Amino acid sequence: MHTYLIDIIAGARPNFMKIAPIIHSIKARQRAGAKYGYRLVHTGQHYDAKMSGDFFLQLGIPEPDVNLEVGSGTQAEQTAAILIRYEKLLMEKRCDLCLVVGDVTSTMACSIAAQKLGVNVAHVEGGIRSGDWTMPEEINRMVTDAITNWFFTTSETANRNLIKSGVPDDRIFFVGNTMIDTLLSNMGRLRRPEFWDSHGLTPAGYFVLTLHRPANVDGAGEFSRLLQAIGQGTRGMPVVFPVHPRSAKTLQSLEGLPDNLRFVDPQPYLEFNYLVKHSKAVITDSGGITEESTVMGVPCMTLRDNTERPETVTLGTNELLGTNPAALKPALDKLFAGKWKVGSIPELWDGKASDRIVDALEHLMSDASSERIEAASRQRLPKA
Repeated sequence: MHTYLIDIIAGARPNFMKIAPIIHSIKARQRAGAKYGYRLVHTGQHYDAKMSGDFFLQLGIPEPDVNLEVGSGTQAEQTAAILIRYEKLLMEKRCDLCLVVGDVTSTMACSIAAQKLGVNVAHVEGGIRSGDWTMPEEINRMVTDAITNWFFTTSETANRNLIKSGVPDDRIFFVGNTMIDTLLSNMGRLRRPEFWDSHGLTPAGYFVLTLHRPANVDGAGEFSRLLQAIGQGTRGMPVVFPVHPRSAKTLQSLEGLPDNLRFVDPQPYLEFNYLVKHSKAVITDSGGITEESTVMGVPCMTLRDNTERPETVTLGTNELLGTNPAALKPALDKLFAGKWKVGSIPELWDGKASDRIVDALEHLMSDASSERIEAASRQRLPKA
């Protein structure tokens, strides 16, 4: 009897929080007698310990079965390397389903390689859109969803985006947010970073800052103006800034930065979310952090003109400020005045998304569904 094999793709730091609970759920089903298996494929898109290894260790993710070791490079270089190496892997040992998560280069490239060899693709976090084609992640989302067979979504907004693009209802599974599964399962394990005391941090007595989007950090002038506005608007309180490698390049050329900025290395998962949980607020241009801060009830200010996670604004604690530094002072004044919104937790962000995904996969893998899978995998008709 053929054992159904699922490839689970991880390429970069945001993926690791999303695959961890899926792997834990599959392993629990295997212990209960399930006869299907998985192969964890790490593309190596993020390949250093701070951006990759620490997350595997802290989140209990097993060592990858395969590491494609693509390393750094331009968008095209990474995409090409992943395509070539993942295609070779599939030709050596084919899987039955390629499960990709999020919106990084690995997500898109592995989906393309799989579909070109006739392997079905399932996309965890399918359907989210920012509408901003200048973001590499938006291109990755659109390409991946154009060739995906099965969609696991985080919100009704994502569902509507897919339906509008012509995806049939029976290919969409509204399951919730696996990154929140990881957060909720680790809340009791969060731990202070080693620099907590040396930087004089106290609960609600500091801010967390993350910036890495090209529009914010690639230009020295724009980056400096943002940091000056943040330093002034936070009224002398410490601002802890785990510096992304992209941001570090530009920071080297900046002078006269505010004294209350605390530059630290990228943090492991447990330490970073401890910082977020106990901060006064988060200032970021990341999408995932807006989800985590919403669930933890921490005020969040996003320095972007758009977001692919609108539920963090309409329901959660996040506000979209744009990239103009002048927007920071009124937002921070509002926070210090105690007038920031409380927010609520979006539907199905309850820590059980990965179980729902595995439930759906088991249904799709069942003998009764085999004909349906085959038919759907060969046909994608957009609405007229």
